Amino acid sequence: MSSHNNGKVKVSATDTILESISDGVFTVDLKWRVASFNRAAEKITGVPRKEAIGKLCAEVFRSSLCGAECALQRTMQSGKPVIGKSAYIINAAGDRIPVGISTAVLKDERGKVIGGAEVFRDLSEIDALRHELAGRFRAGDLVSRSLLMQRIFEVLPAIAASPSTVLVQGETGTGKELVARSLHELSPRKKGPFVAVNCGALPDTLLESELFGYKAGAFTGAVRDKPGRFALAKGGTLFLDEIGEISPALQVRLLRVLQERIYEPLGSTHSEKTDARVVVATNRDLLELCREGTFREDLYYRVNVVRVEVPPLRRRKEDIPLLAEEFIRRFNRLQNKRVSGIAAEALSLLMAHDWPGNVRELENVIERAFILCGAENIKLQHLPDNLTCTGTMAPLAGNGRFKDARAAADAQAIRLALERCNGNRQAAANELGVHKTTLFRKIKALGIGTA
Repeated sequence: MSSHNNGKVKVSATDTILESISDGVFTVDLKWRVASFNRAAEKITGVPRKEAIGKLCAEVFRSSLCGAECALQRTMQSGKPVIGKSAYIINAAGDRIPVGISTAVLKDERGKVIGGAEVFRDLSEIDALRHELAGRFRAGDLVSRSLLMQRIFEVLPAIAASPSTVLVQGETGTGKELVARSLHELSPRKKGPFVAVNCGALPDTLLESELFGYKAGAFTGAVRDKPGRFALAKGGTLFLDEIGEISPALQVRLLRVLQERIYEPLGSTHSEKTDARVVVATNRDLLELCREGTFREDLYYRVNVVRVEVPPLRRRKEDIPLLAEEFIRRFNRLQNKRVSGIAAEALSLLMAHDWPGNVRELENVIERAFILCGAENIKLQHLPDNLTCTGTMAPLAGNGRFKDARAAADAQAIRLALERCNGNRQAAANELGVHKTTLFRKIKALGIGTA
């Protein structure tokens, strides 16, 4: 890119420009050896120019796209440029650097291909900002963009720092145990155990021994001491789910533990202390149970020191795309698959459904779709019949809810694509498989703004 004249190096305008920009730029010859390497490329990779020139590009970059996924190789084979593709490189210090890359074919004056050029941008700061923004939608294992859930996220750290008993209320499948786990993870007790007990799944006598433990000889078959869940949760958190299902007799014993922090294992003559932080949950109206006489009023006020109300999924449908993505990531990891996402038409149906089973039902639907969709994205045919049958579709189309859900799903898909592409609309259009003008028209129609 520079020439010699009477022993002096003549620097071209192109050289000057390439040296002044903040994006890394390098070129390779047809043997994949680095032919040029600008100053920004040195800075981003940590590799001096004199060491990079002449080396194979894979030796310099150690990129996630090296090998069969090489974007520059694809460009040189097809002649088509790659624009804004996300990847990472390993720099000279061994650090992983997120980058966005664009590629082009390099030709001489006669139009003959002589190599390739690649521009790469350091996205470390953008990546850090993305993680910071993602953190605003996450608290422990909970993820949500809903304003209702954001209010819960705001108070969870303060609640977690307190030793007080917490009552988590919400419908079945809303994620009450996740709230309890998040409280534990955000608390000073996070290094201690998290012990969960489903009070509605055990008969009264068995539940009592599970909670308080027993001594050898307490009953037939008790050949050795067994610690209860209160003992196992020492230094941590004890989560009592379905607290509204326990009997009045056991409610009396539980009240004493919460008030005095002591209990007696079955068959013991001595009391034992507990320091476990107690979080209880129910899908029932405990105050109504108090009026009916099936739940002790004094126990109600003891467990209701701090209350967290988890809204049902039908009241926070803006979380459906976020939750679906979260489940897809998890099942990809667990099942070693590469499902890319969910088609807009399928997402529209998910948005239109009322989800009586809440987040748990959505998780089951995504897991079922995983079994059926192979390695592609989740489409309409992969969803269960209760979502796709004509009996469901007809009323949705008739009252306009399906159209509204489709618009909401399209808007969410566009926002997510823009977020992944760092606001680059052309790259987002490429990812969504639509023309740039179509994307611009949808952005305007859906009122997304600059996103």
